[in-house]
Amino acid sequence: MSTLSIKAVSKAFGGAPVVDGVDLDVPEGRFFALLGPSGCGKTTLLRMIAGFETPDSGTIAIDGAPMNAVPPHRRPANMVFQNYAIFPHLNVFDNIAYGLRKLRLPREELRARVEAMLATVRLEGLGGRGAHQLSGGQRQRVALARALVRQPKLLLLDEPLAALDKRLRQAMQLELRALQRQVGITFLMVTHDQEEALSLADQVAVMAGGRILQIAAPRALYARPGCRAVAAFIGESNFFHASVKAADADTVTVNAGLLGVSPCRAPM
Repeated sequence: MSTLSIKAVSKAFGGAPVVDGVDLDVPEGRFFALLGPSGCGKTTLLRMIAGFETPDSGTIAIDGAPMNAVPPHRRPANMVFQNYAIFPHLNVFDNIAYGLRKLRLPREELRARVEAMLATVRLEGLGGRGAHQLSGGQRQRVALARALVRQPKLLLLDEPLAALDKRLRQAMQLELRALQRQVGITFLMVTHDQEEALSLADQVAVMAGGRILQIAAPRALYARPGCRAVAAFIGESNFFHASVKAADADTVTVNAGLLGVSPCRAPM
């Protein structure tokens, strides 16, 4: 079953297409990454899923329910922003409890759920600490806990590690992947960082020019890019001019000049 289903979604600003006829299905319980360079449309697509932008055409469904006319606060999805958007005037506990208070839960249930989420993100005992007293990694954990405490069907992550230094970013990659496996919620992350996407995600969709070029598991994406644009963006690539000498259902034989004639497996 798909947690997220997108059909023919498009969005333009000032007449210029930013997202152009995107189709995407994200299976339940997966860590999925939208990967692409700045300006490729991935953040606009994420904002349409969250409800902060309205598609010009196409449909978005979460957990089988149409979302186009549903306001952001009523969608079964929460978003973690690049700058975390922690409320500076609230302590850690109240930041995490903010969304739950809108549900008017009994006080003891609210406290129990916040304390459980503090334990999940390894912030036990820090509920009374002020937002200004937190490190970058701790602020990220608070933002994750606040988004997860309402138990959404889908967690949206907008460049979640971009504000961290390299060492902390690498450590938080491991924590983020472990957290997704622990809670079992579908994660959809937007990033321009190839290493981040290939390290964290079960599946990666590469975007360019408002379109999805290829969707594959990280290993398959790296080893068998589906087009030149994906090959140029993922990892380090060498390109050679070649001419096709022969082809059948499984193999293409090419002449690559000084590299000689060699058979290549046809793409699956």
